[in-house]
Amino acid sequence: MQRTIVWVVALAAACTLGARLGVHAQVVRQSPHAAPPPEHAAAGSNEPDLEPTGKGWGELKGPARQPGGGARPGGNGKVKGNGINYHNGPLILGTTNVYYIWYGDWSGNSATTILPDFARNIGGSSYYRINTTYYDAKGAHVSNSVALSPAQYNDNYSHGAALSDSAIQSVVAYAITSGGVPKDSNGVYFVLTSADVNATSGFCTSYCGWHTHATIAGTDIKYAFIGNPDRCPSACSAQAVGPNGNAGADGMVSIVAHELEESVTDPDFTGWYDRRGYENADKCAWTFGTVYQTANGASANMKLGSRDYLIQRNWVNASGGSCAQGY
Repeated sequence: MQRTIVWVVALAAACTLGARLGVHAQVVRQSPHAAPPPEHAAAGSNEPDLEPTGKGWGELKGPARQPGGGARPGGNGKVKGNGINYHNGPLILGTTNVYYIWYGDWSGNSATTILPDFARNIGGSSYYRINTTYYDAKGAHVSNSVALSPAQYNDNYSHGAALSDSAIQSVVAYAITSGGVPKDSNGVYFVLTSADVNATSGFCTSYCGWHTHATIAGTDIKYAFIGNPDRCPSACSAQAVGPNGNAGADGMVSIVAHELEESVTDPDFTGWYDRRGYENADKCAWTFGTVYQTANGASANMKLGSRDYLIQRNWVNASGGSCAQGY
């Protein structure tokens, strides 16, 4: 994410933005994590695997896991191939339900229309179909189905304007336990923050969004933090003018897409990721493929419903693996 990609728009609409933006993982564009370590997938490598953090990079967690041989779903070890591995954990199957928690002040902001429109239309798209290349230990594949819950929750700064990771979990927990949104093990809860809200563990300096999970009211709940790029456009905005006239909201759409597909294919950090700890969307973060110019001069790479969006690509777990805009 840099200040603007207007200079890219001046090129042909068929140019590949990813080659120019050059940032890996859902981190800020200048993050030290942006330059990935080598993909040490060669046979005989003695380097331990890294595990995902949900924030766009991998780390060693617990005893170092040595590289294993091939495996089958449900077996010991990992299913390997296509540049990403399965680690025998659960995925979100069937329809994934999206819950928006609007934190802070969203009055008069068109994001409250743009982001719901996106969630209503991503399911069934060729873009989201990429996730159907991922499957669980029983061979059941992710479905190309997403539903926006009519239950959206507004939180008027219950934890102030500086949120720790634990405060973000508390925001999600209260929204559920208070009855503001249903408790749903097949849901992903997005805490969407207005531009005056900071996440103190690294928003705008290390990441633009992240996902994780926690036991809330006895259920494994998947949730994500999505910061507003208007707070730090040089770190978290893809372009100065969004396709829908709201650069912050348009930027959030791409981050929501990133965290949604990772939450579905690696909800508990035991699903699909590569040896660096990079999840599927991390492997393609801040690359956009072929773009076109919209009427307001912004760049976009796909149309979902009636709106144009610039959304980062996702990793196809087939035919050797690749970043793509659709499948």
